[in-house]
Amino acid sequence: MNHLKDILNIFSHLNLSRSWNLVLLRVSFYYGKIVKRPIHFGQPFTLSIEPTTACNLACPECPSGLKQFTRPTGKLNLELHDKMLQQVHKSVFYINYYFQGEPFLNPKFLSFIRQAKQYNIYTATSTNAHFIDQKKAEEIVASGLDRLIISIDGLTQETYQNYRVNGKLEKVIAASNFLIKAKKQAKSNTPFLIFQLLAVAPNEHEIPEIFQLGKSLGIDEVRIKTAQLYDYQNGNPLMPKNEKYARYKQQKDGTYKLKYKTGNHCWRMWSGSVLTWDGKVVPCCFDKDAQHILGSLETASFQEIWGNTNYQAMRGTILTKRNEIDICKNCSEGAKVWA
Repeated sequence: MNHLKDILNIFSHLNLSRSWNLVLLRVSFYYGKIVKRPIHFGQPFTLSIEPTTACNLACPECPSGLKQFTRPTGKLNLELHDKMLQQVHKSVFYINYYFQGEPFLNPKFLSFIRQAKQYNIYTATSTNAHFIDQKKAEEIVASGLDRLIISIDGLTQETYQNYRVNGKLEKVIAASNFLIKAKKQAKSNTPFLIFQLLAVAPNEHEIPEIFQLGKSLGIDEVRIKTAQLYDYQNGNPLMPKNEKYARYKQQKDGTYKLKYKTGNHCWRMWSGSVLTWDGKVVPCCFDKDAQHILGSLETASFQEIWGNTNYQAMRGTILTKRNEIDICKNCSEGAKVWA
């Protein structure tokens, strides 16, 4: 029932112009696939906006936690965020306030949510939940945030810290209880709370129990997400033994390859975009270090960037030789999330 309410909540942010834009996007996407040219009508309906690149943890497959970015670390400010919303709100009705970093390290984070709600936009984010106490939980509920993904990658501290290095499982559990309590006090259906476990070898034996924990606490949904591994061809100690939970499969020669067919297409290049904390526009969430900058809001509007030659060239390459693009070679477009 809660899942249905969340879906209905998403669709409640549609209006006539946003709905027509969705039709235009779908038609141009399929037409472009047929003719192998970057035909593109409409504007994105979804965005990822990066509140910050900073993170308090040091997860082994995360460039943010490992401090491996070549781009600068910083925090989105309210002025730039408002500029973003003014330029995209006619078509965009879903914003994921997450790209890299821990969103709640930006003290203005909930102000971003309140600004977006003024434009009737569905808002979501993902957190390691280390900065949510009872007061913050009440503020989150009051902000209007629609969806909150809580990363919980283990059911014991030993298992959890195998991936969430420097993290404390007890903080995640406490934050979850604070949020559930705050929702009940406010008689609110939002945020829709999701436990997400990133399936890796150290925690795969606990996967059945994460569903039990979520149910016992009152979490709305539990998801098992497959992990993107940078070094996987010859195996990786983090790769789950159960191939069901892995993005990769072993070949006859003992090496591994991505088990999902990619093909020369990508709906993300038609449907959405990613805005970094300093206003750079990159194609998708797999460009974590922003190596494929398609434009900057410092020098052009989003609409200009969305249709510029750089963006169209990227779409054209996607339609003809996608596997030659570095960020596409390990892409999970079509990869499963188990619920």
